[in-house]
This record gives sequence, C-alpha cells and structure tokens, in this order.
Amino acid sequence: MSTALLTHADGLLHVTPTGMPEQVARLAYIQKALADLDVLRVDPPLAEDASIALCHPQDYIDSVRAKMPADGFAGLDRDTDAETFLCPTSGNAIWRAAGGAVHAVDMVLDGVVQNAFVAMRPPGHHAEQSLPMGFCIFGNVAIAAKHALEARGLSRVAVVDFDVHHGNGTQALLQDDPRALVITSQQMPLWPGTGVASDRGPHGTVLNIPLAPGTDGAHAIAEYQRLVIPALAKHAPDLILVSAGFDAHQDDPLAQLNWTADTYTRLTDMIAQSARDLCKGRVVSVLEGGYDLDALALCARAHVQSLIKATL
Repeated sequence: MSTALLTHADGLLHVTPTGMPEQVARLAYIQKALADLDVLRVDPPLAEDASIALCHPQDYIDSVRAKMPADGFAGLDRDTDAETFLCPTSGNAIWRAAGGAVHAVDMVLDGVVQNAFVAMRPPGHHAEQSLPMGFCIFGNVAIAAKHALEARGLSRVAVVDFDVHHGNGTQALLQDDPRALVITSQQMPLWPGTGVASDRGPHGTVLNIPLAPGTDGAHAIAEYQRLVIPALAKHAPDLILVSAGFDAHQDDPLAQLNWTADTYTRLTDMIAQSARDLCKGRVVSVLEGGYDLDALALCARAHVQSLIKATL
C-alpha cells in the first residue's frame, strides 16, 4: 500500500487579488516541497455536480459558474469584508479541489492506496450550504464525507480538522447526519467566532476543541490524546478524513498558536494510528489553510511524510 498525492496545475489558476493570504504561491510552495517524495501522483478530476450537490443545492452550484468573471475578480462574500473571490480561470481549480477529495476517497476505499493527500485550492471548510466565506466556495471535505456515506455505502465517517480556524462550514454541512463525526480544534477567540466546546451538534456528533492564543504543540497533542482519540474510537468510523490546515504554526500571520512542523507530524501519526486501529488505515487528507509560505511548505511535507510512514 502507498500514499497518493492528488494535485494539479489548475490549482495555480485560481488567482486572488494582490495581498490576499490565500494566494497561488501557497500551492506552488507545497508542490515544490513534496516534489521528491515517494508517492503515487494522481491528477484530480473535475467533480461532477451530483457529487457537489450532496452538500450544496444546484442553484448555488450554478450561481458559482454564473459569477465567473470575464476579467478581473468577482467577490462572492455577502458582507463588506470581501475575501472570497473568483477570477476568469478559477473554475477548474474549484471543481478539481472537490473532485480530488471525492476521487481520493474512491482510491482509498478501492484499496489502490492506503491514504491520500489532496493538495488543491481553494480550501473548503468554511463554505456553508449556499454561502461562500473565508476563501472557501465548496465544502470539499464535507462533499468527500457525504460521497463516502451515500455513494460508497459506508456506515460511519469521521472528519478531523486541525486548521487554526473553526471549520464552521464542515460542521454545518455534516452535523445533521449522525453517521458523520466532526472534530475540530481551533484558536478561540478567532474568526469566524464559532466552535465553542458546548456546541455538540443536534446528534452529539460534533466535538469542538477551543485552544487559547499562545497554545503550543505539546498542549494540542495532549488535548488530541485526551479528547480526539477516544471520540474516534467511540464512533468507529470506516474512514477518517482530515481537514489539513497548517495555520496553527507559530509563524502564521493570521493566528497566534505556537505549533511547529513536529506538532503536525505527531498529530498525523496519532490520526494514522487511530485509522489503523479502526478502519484499515484509511485516511484522506485535504488541504485547508496555512499562510506563511515557508511554514506551510514545511508542515505539509511533515504531514505527508507521516502519511507515507503509516503505509510502511
């Protein structure tokens, strides 16, 4: 068994306005950092609308297509603090980001690989049913989770989101389905302001882990050992999906946690061990945030190296 890396040059075509932290260079740095690793390299396909519609209504999907500008940028946010944009060449990037997550699930469930990392952009964990926000347009991980449940017939899945910002979109898209466990750790207080520990969702299948500014990797690892690993064991998923944001790194400009690349190695090791114990090692990881380019590249490499190690 091996690790698959799903990435594509189309991800570089989703251009954002100058000065935006979610930028083309994020993917370029990751692709360079992973270039020498021993993985199965796969082109992510364009998602079918039917897959995206597992989480988003067709009129929203159509509206994203309709708003693709002929030139310049089109802002998608409903408030005055615009941060989610389309450019003329965003379409394939957006549809491949979702399609890569779905295809990675199929590859892992079909036994082609044991685990996979989808290095595409834009990210997805803030997108709600008909609301793009926080650089996110479609809920890539939530779509992949629903595909695993609906199209592939799994009984239970789990999402572990270690991005520094709360995965409000993933929670919103999955919390009504008791087959999906949604675990997120996030700095609090921090945008988008959701993710309090008392919010367990309508079925008790949401686990929010707020972390105070300044929290270091050792504390985060202890919280994962105390809360995340037992929650995964109790839910007993057939597949674990990871929202892999690397913006909890101490150098990231958008937050104030003090994680290091070693933190991501150790968290990935823990998740991979849980997957071995619970679901034949099956893990699908999907890129979310991370905005210091050097730290992003370093942490993404550490994460994928840990996934590779789990297959040996």
